[in-house]
Amino acid sequence: MRKRIKAGALLFAGAALAASIGWTAATPDVAEEMVDRARHFLMSLDEGQRARATFAFDDEERLNWHFIPRDREGVPYGDFTPPQRRLADRLLGTVLSHDGIGKALGIMYLEQILYEREGRDIRDSDRYHFTVFDEPSDSAPWGWRVEGHHLSLNVTLKGGEVVAAPAFMGSNPAIVDEGRHTGLEVLAAEQTVARELLALFAGEAREKVVFDAEAPPDILTGTDRVADPGEPLGIPVGDMTDDQRDKLVELIQVYLGRMRLDLAKEEFERITAAGLGDIHFAWAGSAAPGDPHYYRIHGPTFLIEYDNTQNGANHIHSVWRDLTGDFGRDLLAEHYEDAHSH
Repeated sequence: MRKRIKAGALLFAGAALAASIGWTAATPDVAEEMVDRARHFLMSLDEGQRARATFAFDDEERLNWHFIPRDREGVPYGDFTPPQRRLADRLLGTVLSHDGIGKALGIMYLEQILYEREGRDIRDSDRYHFTVFDEPSDSAPWGWRVEGHHLSLNVTLKGGEVVAAPAFMGSNPAIVDEGRHTGLEVLAAEQTVARELLALFAGEAREKVVFDAEAPPDILTGTDRVADPGEPLGIPVGDMTDDQRDKLVELIQVYLGRMRLDLAKEEFERITAAGLGDIHFAWAGSAAPGDPHYYRIHGPTFLIEYDNTQNGANHIHSVWRDLTGDFGRDLLAEHYEDAHSH
């Protein structure tokens, strides 16, 4: 029989999540802050840099995202002067939390470790590009992106509304296993909390959660511009025990915690409104540390994918997808509908 979770339990889980993240202090309006900081960032660029950094909002480049080491549009950190770097970092701080900034900068630093191991120029901690799509505006649609190997943050704005997806973070190595930085683990909680959650399932429930004994080689949605995860896999929250549900909420919090607090709060409110009971958790691959594994959390409005199979299962890919609004799809639909009606 399907177990039903009482509404009070779900509200308690949401309240616990809010309290643990610290949603109490008032924060500045995120859209206004992004507009202001993006404008000052662009003002700091010389004419040539600005030409490279800016594209029209409807340019195809806005949707051209990836997480591999490749040539990119925009201006990389390596081309910034020290003062320009400060304004680029200031803009980055409008979308990420303290924890998220730590992860982003850690991901960038891992490129230095890979360079020391491999000696290849594509491993460069300054090879992370900033791109702005149209002039920052209080009303018209615009966007911006920070992207390089294992980091892709795509932000779309219209008026006071913000969509920060797709949002990709990866880590290679997942755990540094040699040299002066042995033990460095940039995306630790993404793996640790998920294993704690999996360990709470046994018997028939475990069989439902583990949908494949072999992990896929990468996240299944890849760099699709519209994420299509298919039918939910695994087990829904509605069939979980209280302990399992609470640990799943904790894992979702790990991903929400990458975002600045007001964005995370708004996102969790959307998730709650769409129905926490319908969120599914699924796992593929081995449960043993060091073996290839994959998991996903699939809700009505969002998808989290995590994969750790490469380089001896010491190479993480993880992504947050908005199933209704990646690249601001829902915001823009409303915008174009309003424009057409007028």
